[in-house]
Order: sequence, then structure tokens, then C-alpha cells
Amino acid sequence: MEHELLFLGTCAADFSPRLRGDCRDRFDPDARRSSSALLDGRYLIDCGPHTPEALAIAGADAGAVTDLFLTHTHADHFDPANIEALASRTENGLRLWVSEDAVLPDMKGVTVTRMAKFVPYAVTEELTVTGLKANHDKNAAPQWLLFTVGDKKILYALDGAWYVNETYYFLRNAGLDLLVADATVGDYDGDYRIAEHNSIPMLRLLLPSLRTFGIVGEGTKVFLSHLAPSLHRSHAETEIIAASFGALVARDGLRVTF
Repeated sequence: MEHELLFLGTCAADFSPRLRGDCRDRFDPDARRSSSALLDGRYLIDCGPHTPEALAIAGADAGAVTDLFLTHTHADHFDPANIEALASRTENGLRLWVSEDAVLPDMKGVTVTRMAKFVPYAVTEELTVTGLKANHDKNAAPQWLLFTVGDKKILYALDGAWYVNETYYFLRNAGLDLLVADATVGDYDGDYRIAEHNSIPMLRLLLPSLRTFGIVGEGTKVFLSHLAPSLHRSHAETEIIAASFGALVARDGLRVTF
């Protein structure tokens, strides 16, 4: 059975002013929205300031969303007002899956499940999620999300730099079908974000090691996301750069089947 991941937003926190102008009602690869994705039409990953409008532009049924998985509580990924609004459109409310240490406000219509790291949780009969340690601001309760849906494995690895030791060894020989990797910083050296976000040079080093360790293989689709436009070249130029080390570049509105 095929599954689909829809990229609703692929930006870091430096949003383009064009989102309030000529890109208000459409996707553009160089005017990215807050990072968010939709798995199989019902499982939402992150809900930031632009997620509702992205769902509408994509023609996705917001009322069909049953579960929201949160990578962390930074404002570009976590908008409580938008989450409440989304919950109000669903028949039975919304289940929110977060790291066990997340600090959350009360949100009407939202049922919270707190996840311990490296413990698999059965969401439905076909979907399991596991939260993994991520190298990011600990005050934002970060976690990478490992999904097993049917016989497929997806790692949604935003935000975070490199791989935490425990996470790296937990994923050994995972043979991911799809990897969404943080690529906040562009193709240059010397950026200060090395301890919280990846740069293109870091990813150029990482991917061969992930292949050696069996985390990704020949059939793995690797997509770069969470790109800061102020730190990158154009989408088209970044696609060429990423292709040189075996990766693809996500864009808002992109649908990936696996």
C-alpha cells in the first residue's frame, strides 16, 4: 500500500513578506511557510502560524485530521490558537502527541499524550510513532519523530543538529523509506547554529555515514526541509547542490508517495 507525505511548509523562522503579498493564496518554492507536513491526509506534523492556510491551499480536508505530532514548542512549529481552531473542525477533537517534558497551555478540544523517548506508541492499528532525542533547544521539548506506517518507516528530523548518540544507535539498520532532514543553514562554513541546526556541509558529511550505518539505503528518499531563505540560495540552486550528495529538496505543496 502506498502512503503520502504532503509538505505544507518547509521554512525556518525567517518567513518571506511575499506570503502576505503575491503568495498569499499559492505555494512558491522561494516563499516558504512554517514547517509542517500531513501524512496520509489525517496525521499532521506540527501546526505553526501558516498551517491552516497551507491546508487550504493544498486542498486538504482539515476536518479529517485526527492526530497532531509536535516536534517541539517553538512558535514557528506550535501555534496554540491554530491548534484549537483545527480541533474545532474535527468530529472528535484532536489528539496531540508531544514530548513528555513539553509545557503546554490548555487547548479546547485537544487530548494530550506525552511521549517518553525511544518508546513506540500505537496511534492506530497501522501507525506507530516513537519520539527520539534531538540536538535542539531543550526548553522547547524537542523530539524527532519516527513513524512506522504499514511496512514503511519515516523519520521526520526537524529541528536538530547532527545525531544524538542514543538516537543514532537506536536507528542503526532502520532502513528508512523516507527521511526528512533539517537543513536550516545553506552551503557555507562557519555558521554559529552547528549545535541546533544542520548546514549543507554538515549534511554532506552525515548522509554517507547514515548509509554506512544502515539508517538510509539505496531506496531511501531523503528530503531536506526547514530551510532558512536568508541562509540559502534559491530553491532551484539548492536542488542542484543537494543532488550532488544524493538528497532532494522539499518545497511547500510537494506530495511524496512511498
